[in-house]
Amino acid sequence: MPGGREPQADHPHADPDHVVAAPDEPDEMERVEPVAPGPGSARAGFVVSKAVGNAVVRNAVKRRLRHLVRARIAALPAGSVLVVRALPEAAGMRYDMLERDLDAALEAVRRPKNRGGRR
Repeated sequence: MPGGREPQADHPHADPDHVVAAPDEPDEMERVEPVAPGPGSARAGFVVSKAVGNAVVRNAVKRRLRHLVRARIAALPAGSVLVVRALPEAAGMRYDMLERDLDAALEAVRRPKNRGGRR
């Protein structure tokens, strides 16, 4: 936020669907943006830190990820929350590579975990 101020809940321009995450270091303020807010529906947010690049690069990465997630969010269980954290490598990745990585991550989440111990 300009001047480092957070929007007030009663402020007319405050957007309750946007959450600002406070990272360890104040220089790396991250913004989590929902894709499909609504009661009972699956939601998604994105964490793209300054390590990914300047504002133009971060916004481009968020737009690409938002587009990819929008096409997949209906397949998520109702009420689930997906948080996509972009690593610095995401800035230089082609769209199809981002898509492949996102699909692999979603598939890994769907796989049942082995609850038994090692044998």
